[in-house]
Amino acid sequence: MRAGIGHNNGPSMEPGFTYRRGLWQKARKELIPKTLPIEVIRGRVRRAKELGLPYKTYASIRASSGRDVIGLLFSDNALRVRRARLRMAHDRFEKLSQVSGCSLSAAVHAPLNPEEVIEANPILTFAGVAPGITATWPETATMLRAAVSPAGMPFDGVIIVGETGLEREWCAALKAAFFLPAQRYFDPTS
Repeated sequence: MRAGIGHNNGPSMEPGFTYRRGLWQKARKELIPKTLPIEVIRGRVRRAKELGLPYKTYASIRASSGRDVIGLLFSDNALRVRRARLRMAHDRFEKLSQVSGCSLSAAVHAPLNPEEVIEANPILTFAGVAPGITATWPETATMLRAAVSPAGMPFDGVIIVGETGLEREWCAALKAAFFLPAQRYFDPTS
């Protein structure tokens, strides 16, 4: 039976629905292993280290997004980049110099210039203009896409590292994998 106009596509009320749902739930449960093989865990621990993330954080991001992290997008606030000092804070640079296997990009607010920020911080792969407080949702998404990768990449593999509530909202606009507060990324022990 096809759902008509106004149908909310809720559960089927046809006979046998409960039985079919039970079979589906059982099959799904059997697909998800209770424990991962040790080789998989070792690989994920190694990957978390490459990204500069604690394993628990990486594992939760991987579980929620269903994919590996392929990029980190930092706000200028997270990097401590200012007009007076375009080079990122030393502790930030030290942490990012250890990261491998992913794209590192920045979204910078005016009056910062993305090209100048890249020139001062060659460790970054890309930089773009960060959306301001008056940017619409589509404008925000477009600006963030440009900051992450001019060539385009799957944004659901990107973690946004920021400091403000506005930057937290970037995650939904970009449809990114996760938002991580800068404090948690740069100082996971605090």
